[in-house]
Amino acid sequence: MSQRNSVSLGILLMVASTVVFALQDGLSRHLAGTYNTWMVVMIRYWFFAAFVIAIAARSKGGLRRAARTDQPLLQITRGLMLAGEICVAIYGFTLLGLINSHAVFVCYPLLVAALSGPVLGETVGWRRWLAIAIGFVGVMIILQPGTGVFDPAAIIPLISALMFALYALLTRYAARRDTTETSFFWTGTVGAVVMTGIGVWFWEPMTSDDWVWMGMLCVSGVTGHWLLIKCYEVAEAGAVQPFAYFHLVWASLLGLFVFGEALRNNVLIGAGLIVAAGLFTLWRERVKG
Repeated sequence: MSQRNSVSLGILLMVASTVVFALQDGLSRHLAGTYNTWMVVMIRYWFFAAFVIAIAARSKGGLRRAARTDQPLLQITRGLMLAGEICVAIYGFTLLGLINSHAVFVCYPLLVAALSGPVLGETVGWRRWLAIAIGFVGVMIILQPGTGVFDPAAIIPLISALMFALYALLTRYAARRDTTETSFFWTGTVGAVVMTGIGVWFWEPMTSDDWVWMGMLCVSGVTGHWLLIKCYEVAEAGAVQPFAYFHLVWASLLGLFVFGEALRNNVLIGAGLIVAAGLFTLWRERVKG
């Protein structure tokens, strides 16, 4: 099958990746509720780095070609940003649960659109600015600032979304001069080095049962990224990206039926506004493209 010629297969792979990534989030929430976040992320990155290195070693030119870049500072910054974002996101899962965390985090495409002007010099038209504003009304509905029920911890997934948006923008910027393989290689290796430097100081003995869960977490991370890579190999990003919102659906179902979380009306309404605004911005980007 030639590259980028099957939208239906791309959609299937994207939806499959959202299922796997939601399972990864559930496993992360479970493990980080028992062990510290630094250690959980460190072990997860060991397997991620091994996967990245294996992919690079099998590619044309091998590890030397994958690692070659003339913008190492940018690539290191990207790796640091993603590793930090994962730590913040998992910490948010343990405090707020999957439903509330993902309901806010799902605004990251709007942050990407809003920041693409100052970071990448792209033009953002009034329609997308209106969609961004509507999306952030949704965020405010979820967070309920100024009310007696506002929890400052609810800001954590918003910080996570901002960090991921910056990571996505830096990835776009890096892509002007580096290949996808090079950026992927630096993402995994930098994250593994940094998290090992932090995580080894927070090592805790794990039970044999939890090592099984940890193994499943690592396998789900590798599987999710593999599905995503294959997805973008067979279909254009603009055609499949809207289906990434299924991640919110699966994570919410896990939160409801596995972790006993509640789905409040304000979260449902706010997330609906954010997703609608996000889908509109994706559509506008595709029209402009």
